[in-house]
Amino acid sequence: MSADQARVSVHQIPDPDAMHALGQRLGAVLRAGDLVLLTGPLGAGKTTLTRGIGEGLGVRGPVQSPTFVLARTHPSLVGGAPLVHVDAYRLAGADELDDLDLDFDGSVVVAEWGAGLVDTRESWLDVVIDRPTGDDDEEDMDWSEAPVEARTVTLHWNGPRWAEETL
Repeated sequence: MSADQARVSVHQIPDPDAMHALGQRLGAVLRAGDLVLLTGPLGAGKTTLTRGIGEGLGVRGPVQSPTFVLARTHPSLVGGAPLVHVDAYRLAGADELDDLDLDFDGSVVVAEWGAGLVDTRESWLDVVIDRPTGDDDEEDMDWSEAPVEARTVTLHWNGPRWAEETL
């Protein structure tokens, strides 16, 4: 596989526990220098997936959304790479991500809303989470009473780092 090709795998995720379990499996294969970009609408499960990644990596938690701080670092409890969890929603591009002075080489970086931030990376993993959207007026929906709906998670394994990795 050349650096400009991506392998793709698709996973049907029935509930939040399965999303967490997918994250754990991902965390078990991630290592320092890996970049994971998460894309999906609000409530899709990006933070749930990241919690699983953190557990798979063996980092100190709790892993929570970094919405108000832009980035949180979770040190390893097992001598591995720390997890840097980034909320890139308010970032305008790769330059602003660089301004956060993250340790990309020594950490696993997971960036929610991170699409378009890979200008300088040779390899990265794009994770796209799709959830069904109904015809109901979502602004009026009480999300605490919403039914659990399956998600489709598509992994795009980009670059030479991911040429042989399996999940």
